[in-house]
Amino acid sequence: MDSMKIEALKELLGTPKKIIIVVHKNPDGDAIGSGLGLKHFLTQYGHTVEMIVPNEYPKFLKWLPGTKQVLNFEWETSKSKYLIKEAEVIFTLDFNHLSRTGNMESVLENVDSDFVMIDHHQSPSDYASFMYSDVNMSSTCEMVYHFIDKLNGLDKITPEIAACLYTGIMTDTGSFKFASTSKTTHIVVADLIDKGAQNHEIHQNVFDNNSPSRLHLLGVALKNLVILEEYNTAFTYLTQSELDQYGYSKGDTEGFVNYGLTLEKIVFAVIFIENTEEGIIKISFRSVGDFSVNEFARDNFNGGGHNNAAGGRSEKGMQETIDTFVNLLPHYKDLLLSK
Repeated sequence: MDSMKIEALKELLGTPKKIIIVVHKNPDGDAIGSGLGLKHFLTQYGHTVEMIVPNEYPKFLKWLPGTKQVLNFEWETSKSKYLIKEAEVIFTLDFNHLSRTGNMESVLENVDSDFVMIDHHQSPSDYASFMYSDVNMSSTCEMVYHFIDKLNGLDKITPEIAACLYTGIMTDTGSFKFASTSKTTHIVVADLIDKGAQNHEIHQNVFDNNSPSRLHLLGVALKNLVILEEYNTAFTYLTQSELDQYGYSKGDTEGFVNYGLTLEKIVFAVIFIENTEEGIIKISFRSVGDFSVNEFARDNFNGGGHNNAAGGRSEKGMQETIDTFVNLLPHYKDLLLSK
């Protein structure tokens, strides 16, 4: 966002406004952390701020300050629609196309509010009056920190804001191990700790709160693991019956895909998760090095994301989806073996 846009946005936010913050469907730590962090920040300036999520989000994020005030569009549709239509400014965080909001898309498309996009995913669509897009950033939470800085508001970062932003950066960088973690990321995190983020408590709240069902599902996913050494690839899967058997809750499978990358020589890891309610197979892709799972997902599985982390979907059955995936690998063999 250039200086002229920043000045215009400062002017827009110079008087109290009715503001809505929206994140993507199936929100993760970066979405929830950035949304709540920004909500706490803007509230200090007298704005009326509501945060709306398209649907439910994982239990391990519900300790974050302010989650009890978050509206769920799926459960509170009428109230959410009313607030969106009344909004003067709408911030969209951690996504760059309105389709990522699921059933909220048509509502958002039909309002006259000023939209502000803050996002780090590739190929943004042009719907926002103010767009802060940077694919090189580790996370949207890091971008919110820089956005606050652009508004000369770093002194307004409270321990609650710091905790929210730290959580999103931590989860979206794989606890700071992904290639998107830069020197600047560490500087930002250090400042958030100085401003009150209790890093040890945050790690414990997110990673050390497993339910028995999550650990059982992890065991199943590891049992289902298939290693394709000839392609430096590993994949696993979870069927709907396996999810049901262990009482799956949203967020239980978070991070499972990364286990494939802990194997020696593996550069491409995938998990296929059946969702019979939506009639799809949800797919998560992860990679290390130069193999772009963003391009792979976009070209083959109606998805996208980042170079080393992306998502996709298939409307075929589980076995047919896996077969399609395996049959694609020979076309990418040179790239997968180039590490």
